Amino acid sequence: MSDYRRYFVAGGTYFFTLVTERRARLFEAPAARRLLGDAMRRCLARYPVQVIATVLLPNHLHALWTLPNGDDGYSLRWRWIKREFTRGWLARGGVEQARSASLAAERRRGVWQRRFWEHTIRDEADLEAHFDYIHYNPVKHGLVRRPRDWEWSTFHRWVRAGHYDVDWGAGATIKPLPGDAGE
Repeated sequence: MSDYRRYFVAGGTYFFTLVTERRARLFEAPAARRLLGDAMRRCLARYPVQVIATVLLPNHLHALWTLPNGDDGYSLRWRWIKREFTRGWLARGGVEQARSASLAAERRRGVWQRRFWEHTIRDEADLEAHFDYIHYNPVKHGLVRRPRDWEWSTFHRWVRAGHYDVDWGAGATIKPLPGDAGE
């Protein structure tokens, strides 16, 4: 078993990456996108966070969250979201990836990769780098030519708020994050 440790900062701001099992392109299906959005809204109504930015791609998602003061329970939230999405997805006939004997023994389904990646945001420059990375991600993966062309992102919210120009990221390359291996 690996010696994996997470860094918890109560009330901290975090960047997350969650990936589907075997990078299955579940979120190309409108029903999967709706189901995930519903699961996230129900979870965050129960366990609030400040959602700074998100992007949903066909096989993974990124999010930037700030937790309430005194709260470091991001794992609880992601576990809840993944569990509720998986239950709903399979109940509606959604497909899961083939499960190995070890996955079945652990009572895991073939919908999500077991873990998720988290990074604790250190300062404003780190926040801005991850914020831009999230919104540029659909361009990085060749899904669109401009961030504004990707519907499943908070980019449009931040254009309306005046943080981004509507043409931000068009024809540009955003600096990769440290350790980014193409997700």
